[in-house]
Amino acid sequence: MEIKQSQTVVYTARQRQLRQLWNTKLLYLLLLPGLLHLLIFKLAPLFGLVIAFQDYNTFQGIMGSSWVGFENFKLFVQDRYFLVLLKNTLLLAIYNLVFGFPVPIIFALFLNEVRSVLVKRFTQSLSFFPYFISSAVTISIVYTFLSPQTGLVNRLLDWIGLESVFFMAEPGWFRSLYVSLNVWHSFGYGSIIYLAAIAGIDPHQYEAAEIDGASRWKKMLYITLPSLSNIIVTMFILNIGSFLSVDLDKVLLMYNPSVYETADVIQSFVYRQAFASQGFPNYSFGAAVGLFQSIVAMLLVVSANRISKKYSESRLF
Repeated sequence: MEIKQSQTVVYTARQRQLRQLWNTKLLYLLLLPGLLHLLIFKLAPLFGLVIAFQDYNTFQGIMGSSWVGFENFKLFVQDRYFLVLLKNTLLLAIYNLVFGFPVPIIFALFLNEVRSVLVKRFTQSLSFFPYFISSAVTISIVYTFLSPQTGLVNRLLDWIGLESVFFMAEPGWFRSLYVSLNVWHSFGYGSIIYLAAIAGIDPHQYEAAEIDGASRWKKMLYITLPSLSNIIVTMFILNIGSFLSVDLDKVLLMYNPSVYETADVIQSFVYRQAFASQGFPNYSFGAAVGLFQSIVAMLLVVSANRISKKYSESRLF
């Protein structure tokens, strides 16, 4: 008797689940294209990482190529150019994090203090506009402004009696130009997240602070900024995840032999190896370098998440 009752309960639960699934079928249909995209373009290509452990030959394919284990990783780590690539990548990543991460936060804090709705909307739209400009157009504009012969910047230098500088061919200027362009491109887009979080702050906190005589500056420091702490930590962890990733489009567009010593990074090295213009592309070596970079990024995310878990309430997992 008890067995029949338990079977009835299980059968009823399954019926309920099937009925719920049928009632929400349209939502699952909406979810289907995203799942297919994730499966086809994100998960399925992961099986191709096996070529990092092979001497991959395009004619023989994955199944026919010989297995070399960690040989490609050893070649990369032992390469005389390895330390240069690592140094350039780390410096670009650190500068981008130090200068690029705080700017959207500061911009959102000050924009929130603007009382005119029209000015606020116009400023936000203007800051968001660079995000839609392609890297090719941006670099072309920079080349025009910094041209040693006709560029506005060098004309100003000539006017004040200084020598013209070919900024795009100077290794020392590459990192500054790259980081500045990255910040200009993305700070408006990044500030949207913080502005949305600011909009969710309880206005009664500001009213109570005004009654206590707090200035706008103190309200920003003691109410707005602490309320953003969780989202700031979360965004910081996400930024750590892409710590070793640079904007390859910008790097390649600003690339020339005279700036290789500061501009050549891991991703550009992978590009050259995997899509070599001479001979057969070394897909295995390129895949190994890319996998090495991904593993380091994963370790950084896990470390940052554990630190945030220890010292704050925010964490991703």
